[in-house]
Amino acid sequence: MSERYDVIVVGSGAGGGLIAGELADAGRRVLLLEAGPHKSAADYTRWEARANHEMWWPIAWAEPTAPDQPPMPLFRGRLVGGTTSINTKVALRPSSEDYEKWYAAAALMNDDGEPFSEADLLPHLERVEQRLGVRVRNDWQQCVKTVAPAFHELGAELESVMSYTDENCMRCGSCLQGCPTNAGKNTLNVYIQPAIVHSDLELRADAYVRRVLMEDHGDGLQATGVEYASADGNIHQVHAEVVVVAAGALSTPGILLRSGLREAAHDSPSSLLIGRNLGFHVARLVEGLFDKIQDAHAVYPITAHSMKFQRDADGGFIVEAATIQDPIGFAAALSDDNGVPLWGQELVDLMRRYRYFTGLLTMVNDENTGSVWVDDVGRDRYSINFNASEQRRIDASLAFAQDVLRKAGARRVVQTSTLSTHVQGSCRMGSDPQRSVVGPHGESHDVRRLFIGDSSVVPRTLSVNPSLTIMALASRLAEYLAGDRHGYLPASSRMPVAAA
Repeated sequence: MSERYDVIVVGSGAGGGLIAGELADAGRRVLLLEAGPHKSAADYTRWEARANHEMWWPIAWAEPTAPDQPPMPLFRGRLVGGTTSINTKVALRPSSEDYEKWYAAAALMNDDGEPFSEADLLPHLERVEQRLGVRVRNDWQQCVKTVAPAFHELGAELESVMSYTDENCMRCGSCLQGCPTNAGKNTLNVYIQPAIVHSDLELRADAYVRRVLMEDHGDGLQATGVEYASADGNIHQVHAEVVVVAAGALSTPGILLRSGLREAAHDSPSSLLIGRNLGFHVARLVEGLFDKIQDAHAVYPITAHSMKFQRDADGGFIVEAATIQDPIGFAAALSDDNGVPLWGQELVDLMRRYRYFTGLLTMVNDENTGSVWVDDVGRDRYSINFNASEQRRIDASLAFAQDVLRKAGARRVVQTSTLSTHVQGSCRMGSDPQRSVVGPHGESHDVRRLFIGDSSVVPRTLSVNPSLTIMALASRLAEYLAGDRHGYLPASSRMPVAAA
């Protein structure tokens, strides 16, 4: 078999999985490489410890620049489908303020030379929503009903969420270990598997990409393929006309840096921005102990949210209800009001009341003050450096969630430390190479035929759960590549699936 493809896609999450599937459906010969294993609903059981080991990357830590601050844990999926296979399926569109921030951060323009806006992404948002079957989830269970009156009293009404789950959802709460009924949609069951069956998409799981291959024949740098290690430890090189790196905001910068892109580009302004402007959409779980059983572990985890404080001027955070970690994560993460981890008999006593807890998830607008770099031994490293505005929002979101739970009747309120599952922005997309790593369609400012198609291109952290936006941006990129405006791709020998 030839080891040359039209397109190689690195990473199978919200960005890469969609791009690979849609390009294969468009008649292109596509190779999809994924560092994690290939698992499906047949493999999913609510076994928390096993899922943590097999489906999630080991916890990464963002290191604070201030010595008196704790590190922040970063969570992401490591399997075919990426984090979309083990997330809570919330589907929210960007706000108008989000688009304004994108333009301010990186001068992101549309094809008409105007600031990129909702009109430019809307067709792709609608397309993804239709493909995923996005629907309203108003099937609130007791743990949500417990806190809803308190939100109302505080003038921050709970609203039903939009979700990419179908009617087979049994509200079992196992989203973070994979959906055992396939009700939860993800890039594997919506984009990748159909393209494997109908469009000859080639998937290689357990393939860890080490670097992008680049050449310069006198007319500038071009991507020619990738080098990866397979599960048996062997090193392989595969080649393509176009390479799309979509390994996520935490891994994509490291791949580019280990590829020697910065050196090859002679420290161009855009290459120096690789790994800069990392955003976290900082989260925290705040949990209340009630007199009646809540069973917040056996629900569709994010059924409702309050959007009152979404805009920066209104507070800069969202609160989602109701959710609680599974027992291992719950026990490991609980802290008291001062942020000191609970342990010993106090923790044992609280764990015995596990079914009586319900929890809120706060998510805070940040200003992309983190970074990704590769250290001297080749490891990806991460930093945080929250400014005063970010810290005020983090503190305000915690105080509000605590107020809700206490007003709802919680006998005790505990919390986790800050954390992130929504990392974004480490390879900004923009029209100004002085302020961005890739152009408005995701192509590197420094290396032709190299595109980035994941959350790292988001110019400023979204105020909402990012998966829908990442998929919409990926669909926009897939359409652009299929159109082959630059003549990178050969004539296709297959009919597109939609036209078959």
